[in-house]
Amino acid sequence: MEIVKLFDVIVVFSVLCVLGTVQVVGLNQFSQPCNFRAVYNFGDSNSDTGGALAAFQLPRPPFGENFFHRPVGRASDGRLMIDFIAEHLGLPYLSPYLDSIGTSFRHGANFAIGGTTIRPQNESISLNGVLPISLDVQVTQFDNFKVRTGYFYKQANRKSQRSNLPRPEDFPKALYMFDIGQNDIAAGLRKKNDTDFHLSVPDIVEQLAKAVQNLYDHRGRTFWIHNTGPIGCLPVSVHYHDIKPNELDKQGCLKAHNDYAKEFNRKLKDRVIKLRKELPHAAITYVDMYAAKYELIGNAKKQGFLGAAEICCGFHEDDIQVYCGQNETINVVQIYAGSCGNPSKYVSWDGVHYSEAANRWIANRIINGSYSDPPLLLKHACHRSSLV
Repeated sequence: MEIVKLFDVIVVFSVLCVLGTVQVVGLNQFSQPCNFRAVYNFGDSNSDTGGALAAFQLPRPPFGENFFHRPVGRASDGRLMIDFIAEHLGLPYLSPYLDSIGTSFRHGANFAIGGTTIRPQNESISLNGVLPISLDVQVTQFDNFKVRTGYFYKQANRKSQRSNLPRPEDFPKALYMFDIGQNDIAAGLRKKNDTDFHLSVPDIVEQLAKAVQNLYDHRGRTFWIHNTGPIGCLPVSVHYHDIKPNELDKQGCLKAHNDYAKEFNRKLKDRVIKLRKELPHAAITYVDMYAAKYELIGNAKKQGFLGAAEICCGFHEDDIQVYCGQNETINVVQIYAGSCGNPSKYVSWDGVHYSEAANRWIANRIINGSYSDPPLLLKHACHRSSLV
């Protein structure tokens, strides 16, 4: 929250909520930064820090080449937005819940899995890449995680045995993040049935709301919920379709695809508003990821990037689609879909996911509250606004 002069302060009270760590403040109220001791994240490949790699995939260069210098399970050349958020909070990068090697859960865990959805899909990995760990499964994993780590924490006889386990008292002080929904929209687009998609959106949103309710019942108090980005602006969407000019908006994005995202986002925001009333001790921030990403796409060149439709890693020419890091034989010609020379100049890493440079640009703007409702700094997200 921006610092204001004393005479600009309208609301002058601060109430510590019973049963939680959330404070109720006015939008112009001074407030202390939150002391987030941990982050628990739920999502898809936009925030997966290695869960899908641990469970379903083999490491594949050139992913991770720019920062980690090896594949680490992130769908980018380097860090994701969640990594920049962790850095901003002074916390280590989140260990994937499914990764059993070299992990520490002292400061949280990442339950996100690339390719997953909010609502379970009757699809498969081999058919279209949808993984069987939807949001309800991720929340169940969290429930088990909390119980089991609590047990081992209490049973530990030495401090060293607890060093990689979360402190039970930190769960109410943690930040609970959601970045999921893009694959639900992609599933709707694949089925090419507008009516079915429109009918499904309320249920998709309600299932996300149930996940928040579950975490609240387990003493979660601060929630940071991203809406979904402009899926119609993903370069691979444009490359894959025979597009007529009137199907594109001013930024060269597929209008029909973005309309799906906008509908989901409208209903998600409405549900978040209701959740604030239903969960009186929770601070819930709705983050307009769509607007942040669309701003970058529309101003890519002004921000030092190449055109937003350019893809760094992959081969997408003449109706030939070879995804990042893959080898394909096309007309007896071997094609390796490698990366570009300078990923930091690209908004899109692989046609679907953003480059580290783009992730940093977006993260900086959501951290400062520019796209948040209420408009709070990330470090102030534990404070409930009395005006919301």
